[in-house]
Amino acid sequence: MGPSGKTVLVTGYAKAPQGTSMYEQYKYAGIVLEVETATHRVVDVEFTFVTQLARDFVRRLIVGYSLLDEVDEIVAVLNERYLAPSREAVVVALRAAAQRYQEHVKSRR
Repeated sequence: MGPSGKTVLVTGYAKAPQGTSMYEQYKYAGIVLEVETATHRVVDVEFTFVTQLARDFVRRLIVGYSLLDEVDEIVAVLNERYLAPSREAVVVALRAAAQRYQEHVKSRR
């Protein structure tokens, strides 16, 4: 956890791709991010993946990045390293969560 110890929880959703186990189980791709407010960095993340391996893998890819100004970097890493049919849904959900967080930050200034 960062210097202030204060975090917020932010979520984002996207439609899961048909024909995938994610779609069959959840219908939507959802991401939940815990973000340290002093640094805007992701300290934890969960996603509606069917397997624990996928949840752990994507968590390792995203934790540590800033939702304020490193979203494009997160997307680039996902595009390079997460090679699954649900990748686009993951990116859409991530961008939705990042936008929600950025709007929150702007409203507090």
